[in-house]
Amino acid sequence: MASTAVLAALIAVPAAAQQAPMPSSTDGSIANSAAALQDGPQADSSDTIVVTGSRIRRAGLDNAAPVAEITSQAITDRGFITAADALNNLPSNAPVLNQADGSGNSSGPGYQAPNLFNLGPGRTLTLFNGRRMVTSGSGIGAGDGVGNAFVDANIIPLGLLDRVEVYQGGGAAVYGSDAIAGVVNYIVKKDFAGLELDAQNGISSRGDYATHSLRATAGRNFGDGRGNVAIDLGYSKSPTLMFSARPLSNLGRLTVSNSADTGPADGIPAVKEIFNAAFWPFNANGVIFTRPAPVQPFLARSGGNALQFAPDGSVVPYNTGAIQGIPFASGGDGFKYQALAGLRTGVERYTANLVGHYDLTDHLTLSTELLYARTTGTEIPQGNSYTTLNAGSYSGPIAFTIANPFLTAQARTLLSGASAAFASGAPLYLSKYFYDLTPSNDQTTRTDTYRAALALNGDFDVGSRNFYWSLAGSYARVDGAQRSWQVVNNRFQNAISAVASGGQIVCAINADATVANDDAACAPINPFGDGNVSAAARNYVSTRAGIDWKNEQVDLLATLGGTVARLPMGNADFSIAYEHRDERARFDPLAANRAGSFGTGVRQIAQSGAYNTDEASAELIVPLVGKDFTLPLVRLLEATGAFRYVDNSYAGHQNVWDLGLRWEVVRGVTLRGSRSRNFRAPTLTQLLAPSSSGLNSTGFDPCDADRIASGPNPAQRRASCLALFTANPGYGVDADGTGVGLSADARLARFQDPSENFQRATVTTGGNTALRNEISNTWTYGILLQPRFVPGLTISADRIEIDLRDGLSAFTTADFAAACYDDPDPAAGVCSAFTRLATSDGLSPGGTIVTGTTTTFNAGVIRYRGENYVIDYQFAPGDLLGGGDLGRLQLTAAATHTTLLTTSVTGTTFARTDGTYLSPTWVGRFNAAWSKGPLRLTYQLQYRDRTAAGANVSIETTPNPVLARNIVHDVSAQVDIGTVALRLGVDNLTDKDPSYPQIAYGDILGRRFYAGARIKLN
Repeated sequence: MASTAVLAALIAVPAAAQQAPMPSSTDGSIANSAAALQDGPQADSSDTIVVTGSRIRRAGLDNAAPVAEITSQAITDRGFITAADALNNLPSNAPVLNQADGSGNSSGPGYQAPNLFNLGPGRTLTLFNGRRMVTSGSGIGAGDGVGNAFVDANIIPLGLLDRVEVYQGGGAAVYGSDAIAGVVNYIVKKDFAGLELDAQNGISSRGDYATHSLRATAGRNFGDGRGNVAIDLGYSKSPTLMFSARPLSNLGRLTVSNSADTGPADGIPAVKEIFNAAFWPFNANGVIFTRPAPVQPFLARSGGNALQFAPDGSVVPYNTGAIQGIPFASGGDGFKYQALAGLRTGVERYTANLVGHYDLTDHLTLSTELLYARTTGTEIPQGNSYTTLNAGSYSGPIAFTIANPFLTAQARTLLSGASAAFASGAPLYLSKYFYDLTPSNDQTTRTDTYRAALALNGDFDVGSRNFYWSLAGSYARVDGAQRSWQVVNNRFQNAISAVASGGQIVCAINADATVANDDAACAPINPFGDGNVSAAARNYVSTRAGIDWKNEQVDLLATLGGTVARLPMGNADFSIAYEHRDERARFDPLAANRAGSFGTGVRQIAQSGAYNTDEASAELIVPLVGKDFTLPLVRLLEATGAFRYVDNSYAGHQNVWDLGLRWEVVRGVTLRGSRSRNFRAPTLTQLLAPSSSGLNSTGFDPCDADRIASGPNPAQRRASCLALFTANPGYGVDADGTGVGLSADARLARFQDPSENFQRATVTTGGNTALRNEISNTWTYGILLQPRFVPGLTISADRIEIDLRDGLSAFTTADFAAACYDDPDPAAGVCSAFTRLATSDGLSPGGTIVTGTTTTFNAGVIRYRGENYVIDYQFAPGDLLGGGDLGRLQLTAAATHTTLLTTSVTGTTFARTDGTYLSPTWVGRFNAAWSKGPLRLTYQLQYRDRTAAGANVSIETTPNPVLARNIVHDVSAQVDIGTVALRLGVDNLTDKDPSYPQIAYGDILGRRFYAGARIKLN
């Protein structure tokens, strides 16, 4: 039975990678579990290893920066079915939950990537056995709008996973791009032998959210122990979930303008809560209007009652609910707000992993890895709506007359009585949300990941010094496909216009006198009621839409390491490395996307590209004090250094470095610190995303009269805009000539840019080939205590500070405008990213933004300050109680304290999110694990601090400015009788809801049970 020592890894104690864990018959020592393809071969003796954060073999697990660990035993204890589940338990990791936020947006494509310190998934590097992996997503309409490079944790096979090491704070000098916040390294078992079959099922206390996991792992040694091969096959599935499935998310809560608010300092919130929120201008049956505008006077009425269609197509009274403005109401028959999209994305996963190695000689080892993973995420985005809210666009309301053959006799009679104009042939307007217009409302994102790696590792001696080397290469590819059903705009217009002809209902285009517009495939749509669209009409108007993408990576790595010199204080060790990497990406929109046949009509363009990078790095560890050479209060002093030179074919040259110091004051008291410069290179998506243009609104215009006194520097904004209006006398002059002859100051004071809210500008979206690397400076410093008078006790505290500049930011037209006018010396290309009307075009005033850009730009700034704390105590209770075997107990508390997280997209306007639910001040875990013989019991408490509901909120801005602290309890039990091991667990034991009203601050799934079994055969 495994020791309880491994439980510390569950909550990612930084100390865990600083000392070897207690012996475990299940896991073995960390020193002996390094992966076969870890960069550089493993040492011949079991007391030297490679730890994430360095390629130098160490005689111990000491590091100048904090390294956390998650073991395979910890994953089993908690019943995790994916590596993402385990990462989401790290206090320093901001969980990615595949969950909608309640704003109406969908729950995402199912990706779950590490996000250390909430700096963004693209700023945490993922490794597999110490080597880079190919990015999972396309970044284009597939869940990652800024094109970040990330590796989906769902693709990691669990059967052969030995542990996960998490280096916190930098790492780019050793591993290259993306290691800003840190590095996550998945390390597989090296010498697995035997057969293991594992199965687990889970279900919530409400009888839903059933999860399943199956794994088969087999391995054997051969060649008299010189070789080993192992394979792991896995399957797991978690389902979609709707908002209506949980009480908190089913409240239908929204905030709307509060008429009781009298001013900015009255203690009355500017908004108020409503519940059972609904869109009163439309529903799934169809709300009837006399004019195509979402205002109450235009609701069709009979006998004073507003009207709607019933599911069968008859006309019945419509209850608008308590209208709160446009478009929301509380209660009534409108479309329920919580039904807009799904709550959770369902993910199905297939994984396969083969690892093998063979010692060709005593000093030469050949290793290989093969990995395949298919993940399919299913989300439920918003459906197809044709409503008065979108009048004048492709998704405006549906006009119908008394001649429509799908109207029932009852509907004709009632509507004719309600509207004499309708009885005479004038149209009414149907405002409706369709559930049945396409074969499915689901959107799926499937990725197939392939990876093959081969390495030749060796070592040799020169005198008394040992050197080790590695030549390794890998090829990896991701084939991705996003799919959804969309409605073809022109076909919908054909099918919605139905007439009676020859005793049948047909499309009007096939019954008119014009033969040229006939379409034999056209099948008319019955829009009245719900569920009345025929299969033929559905097939006619629907098209398969989406994008295919392919990411490819070829990585070649050569390393050499060993001892430079044997000093009285210890060995001075080094590692040098050369890496060449080719990255390629291709984006292929489907035919409907290329044609722009649905939605706003934007045409997507296929594009492909590639870059390569050549990188050289060197590391050195030099003991300054130690062994036979010590000083008072200096038992050990060790300096580390790393340097990396990067030559990227797009982003150019970059030098990054890392300096560290470890000082053992006395035995059991160690101080440590590091200072590093790290970088992230732009991805192919950010560089080469296909360009597309279409009419759109631009967002806030800084020169608009409503915005001119806002921003980080209102005086600078006003001065910039005034200079603009002075140089352009047509700016601020309306279509009717109002404003002609006024001073620039007067024209500016009355300027209103209609492109803020209306689709007046042609906005181009795409990549930016002029991007540079983003750069961060990182400091870590901390203390590690292992008092000799309390065996088994480890205490650590580490401070982490990260400053990032030139951040790769997703820039909209509004962002470019703000950066242009708020900065006295704006960066090149900022002010030319948009243009304005020189004079009125007869509709909009001069100065209106008429072209804009949405792309990635180097302007972001991030500042992070925080600490990681860990107390870990493992002991035998019997030793403290006078003897007797009472098993072993481990108690661990770990926490991340965030004191500052401020971000800026533009580099001029900053937002602090520390102390909010996105980055709470304190996140903690407490674990207790007891084991004796075959029995193992575990308990975990997850803690989230009392926090603000958002940035800069108060009772003046929201009725709920503070979220209560959130505590969740989990328990599990495992019995291991040798061949068979059984486990049971309960997550969220007390069925604790997230902290009201935020559905993501806590566990929305509620109480869940799981049961699993593992069969082990030798």
